[in-house]
Amino acid sequence: MDEAIVFGVLLVALVMFITGRVRYDIVALGALLVLTVLRIIPAADAYRGFGHPAIVTVGAVLVLSKVLENSGVIDVMERWYSRISQRLTIQVMSLSGLVAVLSAFMNNVGALSLLMPLAIRAANTARRPYSPYLMPLSFASLLGGLTTLVGTPPNIIISTFRQEEVGDAFRMFDFTPVGAAVAVCGVAFISLVGWRLIPSRRPQTSLSDAIDISGYIVEVRVTRDSRFVGKFVRDLEELVSEDVAIVGLIRGETGYGAPSSYQIIDVDDVFIVEVAPEDLRTFMTQTGFALEIFRDLRSDMVQTVEAEDVKLLEAVVMRNGLADGNTVRDLHMHTAFGVNLLGISRRGIRLVPRLNRVVLQVGDVLLLQGRTEVVQAALPQLGLLPLAQRELGVGQQRRLLIPITTFAAALLLTIFGIVPIHISLPSAVVVLLVSRFLSLQAAYQAVNWPIIILLGAMIPVGEALETTGGALRIASLVADLGESLPPWTMVAVVLVITMLLSDWINNATAVILMAPVGLGVAAAIGAAADPFLMAVAIGGSSAFLSPIGHQSNTIVMGPGGYHFGDYWRMGLPLDIIIIAVSTPLIVWFWPLGV
Repeated sequence: MDEAIVFGVLLVALVMFITGRVRYDIVALGALLVLTVLRIIPAADAYRGFGHPAIVTVGAVLVLSKVLENSGVIDVMERWYSRISQRLTIQVMSLSGLVAVLSAFMNNVGALSLLMPLAIRAANTARRPYSPYLMPLSFASLLGGLTTLVGTPPNIIISTFRQEEVGDAFRMFDFTPVGAAVAVCGVAFISLVGWRLIPSRRPQTSLSDAIDISGYIVEVRVTRDSRFVGKFVRDLEELVSEDVAIVGLIRGETGYGAPSSYQIIDVDDVFIVEVAPEDLRTFMTQTGFALEIFRDLRSDMVQTVEAEDVKLLEAVVMRNGLADGNTVRDLHMHTAFGVNLLGISRRGIRLVPRLNRVVLQVGDVLLLQGRTEVVQAALPQLGLLPLAQRELGVGQQRRLLIPITTFAAALLLTIFGIVPIHISLPSAVVVLLVSRFLSLQAAYQAVNWPIIILLGAMIPVGEALETTGGALRIASLVADLGESLPPWTMVAVVLVITMLLSDWINNATAVILMAPVGLGVAAAIGAAADPFLMAVAIGGSSAFLSPIGHQSNTIVMGPGGYHFGDYWRMGLPLDIIIIAVSTPLIVWFWPLGV
């Protein structure tokens, strides 16, 4: 009976994971609570997953990845990349190879976000569409994560499963022999053949160039009779809602881009506002302001904005961020975050409905305006990834040595067996905090909390699948199907099942569910556990058939103008290559014999 309940809860959870109507962390937490209420998971053990070493390790990796991302390494890479040939094959190969190397030692999404600006700049310089650059970049970031313990959360999870099974976790470079070979073959395929299989979308222009903002930008003067004289800008914002964006203020000879919500309004202040023609009359009536002149945002407005260190920036909506699934009205972007939304593009097409009513989706590209430091602080809070080149402070590259040295020291402590990975990486975070290289606020913002909740909730659920006999039943069915086949084919079967699962649900969830199944198959055929755990690790990070299997694939969907069906065109042959390369290497380096 317990086994049937676990299967039923997991089936419902998998459907909800795939449809994406409810955030995956809420789904996982719901599954945990249902099984706890039904007493299949003991109440005392319900939250034991949140103390699991894998949770601590994943959190530390996310923080350290963000530190490396903000340390100035992008400037070093840009100088190197500027010397690369303009041939598309060479550019795709260099970018894919570089992101794969970075992904071996930092979070996949962090590595992707580092190199996306370089890829976009290369496409713009060569006047090419983004499509042949961004999907290869995303896929290569997943391939690079296969090569080390810290390259991707599935590897960390598999390592802890091994420790529980045989008493010894996988070490830092135990994944390298198979993972590196798969990564090299995969990057070679992507660079030489794969990008040619992607449909070439129309040449991309930036949203700020494609959108006709000038027709919506007007200047209005605060009259002596206006009821807003002496009030805060915030009072004006509350009146006009998000249908009208206050993008600038001119007071005398001084221009203020994205004025503070608490700036006091004075007579003869001139507000530069973005307003649709049909809303202009209502705005003037409500405020009592006088219409001045129309301005071109690209000339006068940009000069005013740049004088106050205010920039136009494009950013993409990331999965499970604050912006995902909310409207601009719900977010109160300017009053709460100090930024204005000037335009939205979805899959390379500008959206024309009223901005405040658009429900933002993963992959949408937003055109934002605001002070540089305010926008940079708002992006992680809103769950947005900048597409424009980061502007790092002068002298920041000198600080590059500190995070790299700290991170390397932590890895060396683990490599030489001095301390386990779940101790060394958090220690590195503490060193950066104590040295004030990393602020506590930045550390908390770097952690992807939905992922942490997902892992903490699903670990006990995965254990319930095992303790109730569900994992063994699935493993027996798989083993029965392969009774007449050689044992190595079972490794391939486990690999393929995990691959297909990871294309539709979070890869960490796929690994948590498939690891007990892999162990069960090994026990059923009398084989060693290691090759099956490796197969689950490889399959869990091979989400190449859809944009929803991994966050990296989702991030590039909007900027690349991809359709849902574009991913399998390059992803399916890549999956076949991975199966053909990894299966013999797994059984070679990790023999099936007990």
